[in-house]
Amino acid sequence: MQLGKSIRLERIFNRNTHRTIIVPLDHGVSVGPIQGIEDLRNTVNKVAEGGANAVLMHKGIPRRSHRGSGRDIGLIIHLSASSNLSPFPNAKTLVGTVEDAIRIGADAVSVHLNLGDETERFMLSEIGRMSSSAESWGMPLLAMVYARGPKVRSEYDPAVVKHCARLAEEIGADVVKVPYTGDIDTFREVVEGCAIPVVIAGGPKMEDQKDILQMAYDSISAGGAGLSVGRNIFQAPDPTRLVRALNGIVHENWSVEQGMEFLG
Repeated sequence: MQLGKSIRLERIFNRNTHRTIIVPLDHGVSVGPIQGIEDLRNTVNKVAEGGANAVLMHKGIPRRSHRGSGRDIGLIIHLSASSNLSPFPNAKTLVGTVEDAIRIGADAVSVHLNLGDETERFMLSEIGRMSSSAESWGMPLLAMVYARGPKVRSEYDPAVVKHCARLAEEIGADVVKVPYTGDIDTFREVVEGCAIPVVIAGGPKMEDQKDILQMAYDSISAGGAGLSVGRNIFQAPDPTRLVRALNGIVHENWSVEQGMEFLG
């Protein structure tokens, strides 16, 4: 691995645990300025103080979210987009380049791919080009890979999630984000079938924070490399405190009970 890529990965992964807590804040493109991301500088402050390793956002947002003080946090620039107003919301298209991310000062880039969608071939072509470009610049690539399309019965099916994770590795991604399969045994199969770090998506908004901690604990127990959780963190009553509890589970080997005790 190139030295530059190694250094950048250390900015978004904990050097000691080789795990990460990423907080995506890219929802404004797909659904607008929902609760929790109206004041992005404040949100970044909250999750950074909780111990998150990185935030993920589109290229236009760092200019209104950069703090200039406080705890440091890694930056991942998301290069894919679609909106829920589109008749084809699963058809992601590129809206940025690796060079854009470098100019902004990013530590990594991310691309979203929906396997099974009618436009899969175009998304595969785009992520393939981004993989080559990122490699030439020594820029880590996070691939968000989900299975969403007419032939997909469930995007949480372990066989489907294993396919998603393995595809990301094969096209040159350095990290892959996939849905959690729902239990330790099946998610362990996902991790074992893929030689790059596997992080889990947060999924739909959860009402009980214990469910978030349990999902984090189980995924780590299965060999996962951490979390990429958005609205379940930034829409929490106290995002800083929740991230601190997740930090305990991901990086300090806390139990779920310890996390819940911390949350009060």
